[in-house]
Amino acid sequence: MTLVGKTALDAHITGPPVDPVTGLSKYILPLIPSGLLIRQVVPSADTVMITTAPKTPEACCPVCGHASHRVHSRYFRTLADLPWQGRAVLIRIEARRFRCAAAECPRRIFTERLPAIAAGPWSRRTGRLGEIQRHLGLALGGRAGARLAERLAMPASGDTLLRLVRRIEPEEPAVVRAAGIDDWAWRKGHHYGTIVVDLERRKVVDLLPDREADTVARWLAEHPEIEVMSRDRSAAYADAARRGGPQALQAADRWHLLENLGQTVRAALDRYGPTLREAARGALNPSAAEPEASDTAPPMTSVERRQYEGWERRRAAWEEAVRLHGEGVSIKAVVRQLGLARNTVRKLVRGGQPEARQPRRSSLMPYVTLLERRWVEGCRNGAQLWRETREAGFRGGQRVVTEWVTRRRLASRPERVASVLTAPSRRRLAIQLTGDPADWTSEERLYLERLFIISPEIAALHDLAQRFGRMVRQHGADDLTPWLAEALESDLQPFAEGLRQDLAAVWAALATPWSNGQTEGQITRLKLIKRSMYGRAKLDLLRIRVMAA
Repeated sequence: MTLVGKTALDAHITGPPVDPVTGLSKYILPLIPSGLLIRQVVPSADTVMITTAPKTPEACCPVCGHASHRVHSRYFRTLADLPWQGRAVLIRIEARRFRCAAAECPRRIFTERLPAIAAGPWSRRTGRLGEIQRHLGLALGGRAGARLAERLAMPASGDTLLRLVRRIEPEEPAVVRAAGIDDWAWRKGHHYGTIVVDLERRKVVDLLPDREADTVARWLAEHPEIEVMSRDRSAAYADAARRGGPQALQAADRWHLLENLGQTVRAALDRYGPTLREAARGALNPSAAEPEASDTAPPMTSVERRQYEGWERRRAAWEEAVRLHGEGVSIKAVVRQLGLARNTVRKLVRGGQPEARQPRRSSLMPYVTLLERRWVEGCRNGAQLWRETREAGFRGGQRVVTEWVTRRRLASRPERVASVLTAPSRRRLAIQLTGDPADWTSEERLYLERLFIISPEIAALHDLAQRFGRMVRQHGADDLTPWLAEALESDLQPFAEGLRQDLAAVWAALATPWSNGQTEGQITRLKLIKRSMYGRAKLDLLRIRVMAA
């Protein structure tokens, strides 16, 4: 055995501790795959070349399997291996050719295989290095994986990494009992595929090249073990499930049910444009204001109003915490239900007072007298007032002064503030009607109360939307039939007709825990992988990266 080189690596090779059998430093032994005898180590600035030879005196013929001791000749074979302290490692193996002694074997001379070290007879890397590079390709793809592999002293081209990924053997297909099916876009608006997810194992089962009913039906026919199929409300997937998996219970996706409800509500609101504007013109009637409105300092800027509304929401939560605890609910349950801090709830239920609202202290306070005097003199220009306060020593920005001017101007016209409000968009109003009323701001609540008084039809629409939302969230399948009877006679008639046509799947969505949330999450992951490949990957590579990573 020969050691060549005088770098820092030699200190490890020649210094203690030394293996008593090989005489080699124990620092280098963990680098070497098992089954090799070290002949020479040649370190350099960026690589380590290790010359080795197989320890076994014989090899088995790859054709007939007989062992042979008769060496025909020797040759050198070089394999890249895992790096060591930032240096690429090359293992130079003095491999042998053997003569096959079996008379019936057609192979007379064969080269010895090294299955524990290299994957194949022509491999240029060890199996453990190939495994690491394969994982780089799975996680990052070709070019990004190649850049990282270069930095890790395991250089490989992007094409090589992708070839390693494509060699991954598919796992044995597991028995799928509950499947989620949805479409995903190769190119949005042009080309779509289908993803199939095992909802119990939370794993992608397969990717199909399109979203046609025939393709999905064929796949389902090949998997008769499926008992539940969660899907969106696509007619193509419903038809595919009826033809390919008639034994499976179809469950509509609950998120899509609520989304379809919101779309129908938005379409219904388009017929009430004049009513929506009329409610906005009279929404802020001072006589209809809430009792606690006197706590405000009218008029407020938008920032101050947001701060005040946030404090109002917190105060309502504090009062609810005290009420729940008074009814016997534990502190832990109150914390979980309201999302408050444990110490806050503990202080409140023990008689502590909630924090008082602290109006924002303005840096303009020392200069209010100057501003009031100039306002009385007739100066209404915010920029001019800001320049004058700057000369008096104010160091704040112009926006602080212009906000003061806005409040002063609004205070001079209170009747306008009390009577006019901008009507929300149809989309925002639909969200308010279908969402949780507890999330409404004070202005939204005043507007909606006025709207319900002006239009009983919209009030009925809101009631139906709220009841359906509770059915979906609380799995109230028993309430579906009477709800449909009412909805068919209302502005939600198109939505109710669609539910009636897909009644079995809608009922399963409300009565069972199955839904497509896991499928939507896997589609998000698929999009990330697809976009990291710049949309150029073929289906086979995308399937492997999605299913095996």
